[in-house]
Amino acid sequence: MANTFKNYFLKNANTTSQNVYVAGAGVQATLIGMTIGNITSAPITANITITSSGTSYFMLQGATIATGGALVPIGGDQKLVLEAGDFLQVQTSAANSADVIVSVLEIT
Repeated sequence: MANTFKNYFLKNANTTSQNVYVAGAGVQATLIGMTIGNITSAPITANITITSSGTSYFMLQGATIATGGALVPIGGDQKLVLEAGDFLQVQTSAANSADVIVSVLEIT
C-alpha cells in the first residue's frame, strides 16, 4: 500500500455545491486539513457536505466566515476518513466568494 500526501484546491467557491475532493477507485483517504478562506468584502456562510454511498451528510451548515477570515473545519485533532467513491463538497452564500484548500493522505 502506498501512502501519498496531496493538496486539492477549489478557486472561487460559489452558491452551487462543488466537489473539492473525490476519493478515487481503490483509495482510502484521510483528510488532515481543510481551510475555506473568504475572499470577498462581506461575511459569507458555507456549507460542507460529505456524500457516501449516495447519501449526503452535512459536516457544517450555514457556518459564518468573516470578511478576510477563514474557517478551518478539519485540522489539529479533527480528521475525516473517506472511502472510495465518497466525496466532499463546498457551497457558499455568494458567488465567487471563497477559496478552499484540502490536504489529504491517500492510501492506495
